[in-house]
Amino acid sequence: MTVAIILVFLLVLGVVVCLRASEANWGRGWRNAVDGFVRLFCRWFHRLQYQPIPLPEEGPALVVSNHFSGLDPLLLVTASRRPLRFLIAEEEYRRFGFTWLFRAAGCIPVDRSRRPDIALLQARRALERGEVIALFPHGKIHLDSDPPRKLKKGVVKLAQWHGCPIYPVRLDGIRGEGQTVSAVVMRSQARLHSFPPLDCANQSPEWCLERVREYIEGER
Repeated sequence: MTVAIILVFLLVLGVVVCLRASEANWGRGWRNAVDGFVRLFCRWFHRLQYQPIPLPEEGPALVVSNHFSGLDPLLLVTASRRPLRFLIAEEEYRRFGFTWLFRAAGCIPVDRSRRPDIALLQARRALERGEVIALFPHGKIHLDSDPPRKLKKGVVKLAQWHGCPIYPVRLDGIRGEGQTVSAVVMRSQARLHSFPPLDCANQSPEWCLERVREYIEGER
């Protein structure tokens, strides 16, 4: 009985600590507790050094980043004071044991082989509601040492459809490069670099996509 009481006490204490560490309102208490846990985990275990993504307090926005590993979304969440809705590959969304979490976080699965346009439509609706969409425009994990890969044009389409800014982010210092789940438990000296927003409303899609590439690939 004493052990059970101690375990309950530690559980409650852990939840309280995580809630206090939360910085974004995900709409429900347990989601905010997960948010706080992610922030503590990235700051202390992965020793994340970062500049907060300078998102507006409200209104639609797009966050784009390079994509080294499965740890990347957690690092972006830590650097954001608003909830992020990620576009992720359908096969990752359906990964056993994780679908419930991705669904709770509002992730949008992308069926790249058949109907990627459905995910783009869902993202448009989220932006219309004033939410923040996060995506990796390389389309999959892409290391700096990999051959050049064209960026997906969806981010520019979304930005120009809604006139919303794009916030580029560059990640590095991740130990588990190229890994998905295992990268989360491989301790890193992670770094996140935030850049000023890009306004693509009056620019060509090619210009905007090239600026995104330069930022996330470390050329700026």
